[in-house]
This record gives sequence, C-alpha cells and structure tokens, in this order.
Amino acid sequence: MKKSIKKNDLKSALVNELKQKTILITGGAGSIGTILTQEILRYPIKQVRVIDIDEHSLFILRRKTKNNPKLRLLLGSILDKDRLERACNNVDIIIHLAAIKNIEISEFNPIETIDTNINGTVNLIKTIMKTKPKKFLNLSTDKAVESSTLYGATKLLSEKITTWGGIHMNPPTKFASIRFGNVIETKGNVFEIWKQEHENNKPISITDPKMKRYFFHITEAVEFILECIPLINTGEIFIPKMEIKSVKKLADEISKKQKIIGKRDGEKIQEVLMSSDEKKKAIEQKKMWIIKNHSNY
Repeated sequence: MKKSIKKNDLKSALVNELKQKTILITGGAGSIGTILTQEILRYPIKQVRVIDIDEHSLFILRRKTKNNPKLRLLLGSILDKDRLERACNNVDIIIHLAAIKNIEISEFNPIETIDTNINGTVNLIKTIMKTKPKKFLNLSTDKAVESSTLYGATKLLSEKITTWGGIHMNPPTKFASIRFGNVIETKGNVFEIWKQEHENNKPISITDPKMKRYFFHITEAVEFILECIPLINTGEIFIPKMEIKSVKKLADEISKKQKIIGKRDGEKIQEVLMSSDEKKKAIEQKKMWIIKNHSNY
C-alpha cells in the first residue's frame, strides 16, 4: 500500500519557503513531477510552472490538477535556451527533474543523453546566472555513485555542476542535489515490465537473482523533495534512508514463474547510496544523510 503524504507532517518552514513563491519544475509532467506538482499546489504558492517535452503528459497533468489557475504548463525543452530563459523569468525555486533515465536507451543514445542530462543542466545553471532564483534543487540517482553506466556518469556530472553552483553562485542562488534509489511507481521501471509479463501469462524477467536495489514509494520521494527545500544552501547532496530489497524476493511476490535474462552492460549487482569517501563525511539525520560541500575550489 502506498504511503500518503500528510501536509501537517511537513515542517512549517516549508510553508514559509513556498508562500507566494513561483516554482518551476523541469520534466514536471513525469511520474514524480506529476505528484510533486499536485502537492505543491496545496501550499499557498503564487504559481507553479511545469516545463516538459511531452505534450500528452502535460494534458494529463492539467486534468489531474483540475485546471488549477496557479498551474502553468510550458511545452519545451531544457535544451532550448530561449524557452528556458522565459520559463525561469521571475521564478523563486527551480526543481530539476528532466532527464533521460532508461539505462538501455541512454547507452544506445549517448549524444542525446549527454545533451539532456549534462548540457540541459548547464543551460539551467547559465540561465540561473541571469534570472537569479532563490533556490535550485537537482534530482540525481544512486547510479551516480561509482558510476558504471552512461546514465550514472551524466548524473554524477549534474551533481558536480550543482555543487559548483552552490560554491560560486551563492548568493543570490542556493543549490543542492537529492540522490534517490529506485522509485517504485515511476514509468518504465521493472514493476511495469513484470506487470505486463504476468498479465500475459509469461515468466517475469529477472536480470540476476542476487541483485539488490534501494526502493521507496513515489509519495515518499515527493515528501522528501519537499522536506529538503528549506535545507538547500551551498551544494549539499541529500540522501534519503531507503530500504534495500532483493529483486528476486520482490519478483516472488508477483509470480514464481520467472526467467533469468542476465544483467545488462554496466549494471551492478548492488547499488550504493554513498561512496566510501562520502560515508566518512556524511552527516546523519533521522531521515537522511547530508553530504556537505567541503571544497575550496
């Protein structure tokens, strides 16, 4: 069962952060962005803007939010500098979700992946230099740690760029990243594949029975994003305390009829949320670890 987000559980500081503010969410019509947009609209904001390249997903988001007058839907790409500058004009907070995430697709399309995940983030940073929002929050992944895939490598660089921004552009803008594991309800993940295979009475595909991953629900992911907004400062990386699970055991809950297909190139048996060096300097809190920026460059 999904855990519900209770507004009263969020820190009162978040209300102050969002009150009468304009928020831009890149890639905001995706799985996480849709829930995040719906939650932000519950706060006393001035406006939330969602920029996305998927017209149909923007249309669905509009319907899910019941044509909320505080929502602005922007069809466009973070690679379009002019469009991005217009989207960022008079914005207070930017939450950067836009990315190419699928491992196999990104490996086969490296130029497009680098363009979106790295150059798109650079475009945002350059735009921030002009538009000067108060805060920028970048969404990253555990695959950035000791990265073995193109996707992970691009997200590692997006973290580095964000931390650089936190060092050199504060003030006026504060920067931070969030590093997630796997979010169960997002589109195109293994649960979606298993569901289709099971419904078609086919054995569900497992890459390796020893594989383990960090998982949490989409509502937990959105709640964590919101709780991090007041903490954004000088390029920190916020890492939620996620539960590690056996992929084989998760598959067993759906069907015992399974097939082993072998892990994909670059895929790890077990992801980690922090490198050994990061663990030494991470600050532990109740719900998260915080990797502070200690760089002098």
